[in-house]
Amino acid sequence: MLRLLPWTLQLLLAVVVVAASYYDIRYRRIPNWLTLPCVIVGFALNAFLEPPVWHGLGDAGLGVALALLFNFPLYLLHARGAGDVKLLAAIGALVGWRDWLAIFILSGILGGVLAVILMLAKGRFRKTLWNTAAIISEMVHFRAPHLKSEEFDVNSPLSFRLPQGAVIALGCCALLGLHVFLRR
Repeated sequence: MLRLLPWTLQLLLAVVVVAASYYDIRYRRIPNWLTLPCVIVGFALNAFLEPPVWHGLGDAGLGVALALLFNFPLYLLHARGAGDVKLLAAIGALVGWRDWLAIFILSGILGGVLAVILMLAKGRFRKTLWNTAAIISEMVHFRAPHLKSEEFDVNSPLSFRLPQGAVIALGCCALLGLHVFLRR
């Protein structure tokens, strides 16, 4: 069950993901000065806003741990950028593990829809299906896909990708909209 986030956490989450989205779209990176302080502030705010202190710290800690557990392996496979991993950890510290999981799922759904729209608009449907099959084949054989083709490396200019910071921001906005709906 989602917890109703205090307005301070909602506001901070919105500011952080909008800034991250801007930087990711404009510069193709998410800066450390945005994500790392957010982790510290997330722990502090949760400790203060969710008594007893250890309950808030535990919720923030589980949010960060879950974000790293799901996303660090993707980073190692060159399927997610380091900034995206740090942004998701910062979001986990702010909102806790339950809301982080909801954001992760919402971002995945919205990112999938946007990816299909983008590949259809760019005429890359067949190429994307072949690339997906090649990536799955490499992973089934316990090989890192980016070693087969530079196109499979998220950090390569040859890769066809969405700015994940913007997609994560959309997932956060969807969750914040859900919170508005739940408060009524």
